[in-house]
Amino acid sequence: MLTSLSIRNVVLIESLDLDFKAGLTALTGETGAGKSIILDSLGMATGARSDRGLIRQGTEKAQCTATFKLDMDSPVFTRLAECDIDCGPLEDMTLRRTLDADGRSKAYINDTPVSVKLLNEIGGLLLEVHGQNDGRGLLDPSTHMALLDLYGGHKAEIMACNAAYRTRFDTQAELDALLERQAKAGDDRDFLTHAIAELDRLDPRLGEEETLAKERKFLQGAEGALSELSAAQDILSEGGAFEERLSSALAGIDRVRGKFAESERPAAKALQNASEALERALLETQDAKQAVAIAAQSFEVEPGRLDETEKRLFSLRAAARKYDCEIETLIEKRAEFAQELTDIETVEGDIDASQARAAEAQAAYEKTVKTLSKARIKSAKALDKAVIQELPPLKMERAVFQTQIISGNETANGMDVIRFQVSTNPGTPLGPLNKIASGGEMARFALAIKVALAGKTNAVMVFDEVDQGVGGAVADAVGKRLARLSETAQVFVVTHSPQVAASANQQFRIEKHSSGTQTTTHVHAVQDNEREEEIARMLAGETITHEARAAARQLIAS
Repeated sequence: MLTSLSIRNVVLIESLDLDFKAGLTALTGETGAGKSIILDSLGMATGARSDRGLIRQGTEKAQCTATFKLDMDSPVFTRLAECDIDCGPLEDMTLRRTLDADGRSKAYINDTPVSVKLLNEIGGLLLEVHGQNDGRGLLDPSTHMALLDLYGGHKAEIMACNAAYRTRFDTQAELDALLERQAKAGDDRDFLTHAIAELDRLDPRLGEEETLAKERKFLQGAEGALSELSAAQDILSEGGAFEERLSSALAGIDRVRGKFAESERPAAKALQNASEALERALLETQDAKQAVAIAAQSFEVEPGRLDETEKRLFSLRAAARKYDCEIETLIEKRAEFAQELTDIETVEGDIDASQARAAEAQAAYEKTVKTLSKARIKSAKALDKAVIQELPPLKMERAVFQTQIISGNETANGMDVIRFQVSTNPGTPLGPLNKIASGGEMARFALAIKVALAGKTNAVMVFDEVDQGVGGAVADAVGKRLARLSETAQVFVVTHSPQVAASANQQFRIEKHSSGTQTTTHVHAVQDNEREEEIARMLAGETITHEARAAARQLIAS
């Protein structure tokens, strides 16, 4: 239910805070006093289309805030959760909208900034406005299906249709994907066959890239190393001259030693050491020449080996780039291509099976659509009868109401297109509410439909000028039906009828006051004797008589 409405700088209202109760609330006052401003403000707070014309003259910004207390099963909770907006079932929910003089609009739900579109969507779940300026109620044909389903209690049929539609959609998507694969299978088959053959010829092996890279690095340095070793061999050899000189020196030392072989002087020992050192030098030189030769042999490689190594490595890298993978995963890529080729070869069988599943899902969907459509046709007849029964007491005995059901596109909610059609005069064709009915008639049609739906919706209902052009017994009938509706839902009515106002649980009088060059609208609750006086005014006009007061008391008591 709507618990409060706060208005700042809207048209003739500077500042206004209203608190509401459950049941039926009547908004009364003279024509032009500003009742429409209250409705415009409520619409602004709940996301209805609003423009700069609502901003009070001389101010820069208008703001409207509506606070609601939600039922535990309200669909609003699901929608807010989808948008990551916190609102517990025991919390009040606040919708707020500001409108700047430059045309910018800002929207908030529980102080969380949201789009005006989302605010309008949530507002549409919370509030129904029926009357001349109704843009989100019965004048919106998209709401008619939900109302008929609500009346008929088609929840189980709709859930079955939703599930069948999802299955049908999924199976068709699977079939479409297979058919698309089949259409491009020729090109894919050629590519995969070529790729598999290429990778088979290449025959990549695990760890091969690292091995080849190391070998390439060795081979690139081998030529330089061999050159250095050859130079060392040349130096050590020098045509044998180095060893000959060592041998000649050793022979000379030995001849000297022979002359002093018997001597015990230190010189003899020194000659011996020198001789032994020259012998070692000769031996080490031979060892060095052999070691260098062996080293040179280790760097001797087959001609063209570097080219072969690089060619193999570059071929592997080119294949990896071509198939968008690492060299190490070329083996896996080959297996992947083989599996894809196998899948292509079996796609015909997959298509046959998928077509069968899609046909089965389509048949199941059509069955649920037919069941749902039958239920709607049956409920439509009952709804038409219930609404038509409500029309004579509302001074619309010649009016006709009919729920039109035609076939449309496949959707999750079936294939029915539902439109409420009316005729207000005998002989005139049926047509949409907004094309056929006047403002007051639209509100009374809405009242008749809502009475038929009594207890099936928890949205706040607002009826604007539902008593337009009627009085007496008809106005009394309107009041009684509004009161009946308010037993299961909160209802607001903008009215000039004392009979309707007297049926309310709460009443607000809207007045316009002028002071100098400034005009403002004021709203205050009327209770007890003051309410009796207000209803008497509505009965008698400017001069309130004792008879009018007595009639007002009787209306309130009845």
